[in-house]
Amino acid sequence: MKKNQKKVGGSKRTALEGLGFAAVAILFLLYMVPFVLILFNSFKQKRDIITNPFSLYAKKGYSLTNYIEAFEKMDFIKAFGNSFLITGLSTVLVILLASMVAYYFTRSKNLFSTVMFSMMAASMIIPFQAIMIPLVSIYGARLHLLNNRFTLIFMHTGFAMSMSVFIYHGFIKSNIPISLEEAACIDGCTKTQTFFKVVFPLLKPTTTTLVILNVLAFWNDYLLPSLVLGRKQIFTLPLSTYAFYGTYSADYGVIMAALVLTVAPILILYLFLQKQIISGVIAGAVKS
Repeated sequence: MKKNQKKVGGSKRTALEGLGFAAVAILFLLYMVPFVLILFNSFKQKRDIITNPFSLYAKKGYSLTNYIEAFEKMDFIKAFGNSFLITGLSTVLVILLASMVAYYFTRSKNLFSTVMFSMMAASMIIPFQAIMIPLVSIYGARLHLLNNRFTLIFMHTGFAMSMSVFIYHGFIKSNIPISLEEAACIDGCTKTQTFFKVVFPLLKPTTTTLVILNVLAFWNDYLLPSLVLGRKQIFTLPLSTYAFYGTYSADYGVIMAALVLTVAPILILYLFLQKQIISGVIAGAVKS
């Protein structure tokens, strides 16, 4: 009887696992359908896209014409340089400042650090849309700081600080023993040297994770750059794709090619660093 019960239980478990895997596979396919359609339609002519956008077959064949036109019209090199500058500087500032602030909040047991950390954590629930109009009004109408890439870098850094500090804070508190810092202090290190020579290198898993998360957010952001950057010469890649939308029509093939060109660099970066992302998430979630 026990053997039969084990057999029945085992078969039920296998069936449930199979159903779960099938459900996940179906959801994955449904999620990937739009991306696959964008990729295939980016090689098709406008007439084929309008006639049957869900078909993988193109009557007039596939070509790279859309990509050539998109590359030229969106001024890809300049837009890529703007995105690279804004994303790179914003990410470096977030990592550097957030790690130092989190370290101070973790090691300083006083009312100021407790209140400030609580306020930063609470600020994560405030939606950007709630402060969007006041932000543009202050920086545009009063300070006249819009249409500047460094203003966007400043805003990206500020908006990303809360989440980054929160994640760094948890990792430092759970995974970095204070005895290492005490040993460094005995060896003659100042607090600054202790942070950069002892603590910061140990933050590598979390730093890698935050780099990827922030790069993805900054690179793909459309709303904030559209509010700050008004001149075509300083447009980022997501803003440059808007140039293909006309008043009454749009060239969908070129738009999809532009979207693929915009996503491709960050997708390649993610594929190369996905192992570090997973290890960083696990390191931050497991308490040693």
